[in-house]
This record gives sequence, C-alpha cells and structure tokens, in this order.
Amino acid sequence: MSEPANPTVTVAQGARRRVPWQAVVLALVGLLFLTPLLWLATTSLKSTSEVAQADLSVLPRDPSVEGYTTILRAPQTPVAQWFLNSMAAATAQTLLVLTVATMAAYALARLSFPGKRVLTALILATLFVPPISLLIPNYVIVSRLGWLDSLTAVVVPGAAGAFGVFFLRQFFLSLPIELEEAALLDGASRWKIFLAVIVPLSRPALATLALLTFLANWNDFLWPLYVLFSPERLTLQPGLSTLQSAYTTDYATIMAGGAIASIPVLILFLVSQRFVIEGIARGGLKG
Repeated sequence: MSEPANPTVTVAQGARRRVPWQAVVLALVGLLFLTPLLWLATTSLKSTSEVAQADLSVLPRDPSVEGYTTILRAPQTPVAQWFLNSMAAATAQTLLVLTVATMAAYALARLSFPGKRVLTALILATLFVPPISLLIPNYVIVSRLGWLDSLTAVVVPGAAGAFGVFFLRQFFLSLPIELEEAALLDGASRWKIFLAVIVPLSRPALATLALLTFLANWNDFLWPLYVLFSPERLTLQPGLSTLQSAYTTDYATIMAGGAIASIPVLILFLVSQRFVIEGIARGGLKG
C-alpha cells in the first residue's frame, strides 16, 4: 500500500510549478514600467533628422550623440549648472526633512504632552490639502523673506511636510518600546535614546524617506519655475523646459536632458533599494 502524500511536500511542489508563471508576469510588468525609460534612452541617441521622420523605430538606425553635444555645449543651456543646482537643492531639502520629520515623529510616537492627539490630527489633515493651493501663500512668504531667485526658496518651504512625520511616526510605533525602557533604566536621557537607539534602528525608514524626498525635489517643476528667474540659478527640470520653443521641439536634445536627469535618481534607488523595501514593509505595522 502506498504511503499518503505529505501535504507540505505537495504544497512546495505546487509552489515550484507556479514560480515560472510568476516570473513571466513580473517580467512583463517590469518591462511595462521600463518601456518609457528605454524609449527615452534610445531616442536620446538618435539624430534630430531621424527623430523627425514619420516611420519611427525603437532603436536608432544611426546612433548619434548629437542631443548630448547640443545640450552640454550650448551657451544658452548651462546644463551642468542646472544639474549642480538640482543636486544642491534636493540634498539640502532631504537633510532638512530628515531632521525635522524625525524629531517631530518621535515626539508624536513616544512622548506624552497636552494636545498630542489634536496636533497629530492637524498634521495628518494637511495631507489632504492640495499642494497647488499652497502655491500663492508660499510665494508671498518667500517673497517677503527675500528668498526669490535663490535655492533657499526651493529648499525651505517643503522641509516640514506632513508625510515624513506620518511615515516615521508609524515606523517608530513598530519599534519595541522595551529598548527605550532599558535605556532609561541605564540612565540615558530622551535625547540620548533618540540618537543612540531610535535613529540607528530607523535606517530603513530614513533611507526610504530620503529617497522619496530627493525624488520629489529633483522632479519638481512648477515651484522652481515660479521662484527662480535667472538662467544660471534654474534647477534641471525648469531649465530643460527652455529647450522647447514655441514653434519647434528638438526631441533628441530634450530626451538627452531627460536621460541626464534620471541618472542620479536611478543610482540613488539602486544603492538604497534594500532599505526602501524594508522601510515600506515595516512602516505600517502598527498604528
């Protein structure tokens, strides 16, 4: 008489049989998301005449760096300066957001003080306010502070967003409170606990928030367009928009600029990918 099949073995064998189909589905979804990026990269390697042809092809028939040469050498398009401006603004705002959001989130997650629930609700309520509605108030504030046409106007207004506070608060709530209680028994202050216990344990969440903040500032187009006027002080996104005139559009050059703009974000994501996945997974465990 044959022995009864082991349910665990049967489930494992069934899972192994489903893996190829899952891999195919994931590959198709990945290809769907990569298609615009691949199109951008291949178009940036085409000549202006080839881009203007009616029968477009995915791969360039005669690869050319004409778009990159035009965008990097034209005196009216200081792409290198725009790139440095965007790097400085995105990095500075990321550091500010991490500093402000980390301290605020820890206070809301662990400290007890009057009005804590009301303050938390008010901060979360700002997430439902459309950012476009804050354009004029922020512009008036920046103007009165004398920050117009400077990178300070691009960095400071978004340094205290509610999303970072909410995201880190959820992560802090998922950390075992016993670690802090043990540190308190050892005589550590709240500030020491925050720096020596909470911050090191929060590296996945901090890396996730840093990536999202950097990406948001790097891709921001509307706000820098309103507060930056001098060509040499523009960031990369509004600067690239000047490549399109009212009557002609040099798609090869614009795609070359887009490829240049995407490089830092891709590198940053590849470096912090492991922390981002862990941070998102743990960020909503406890509320």
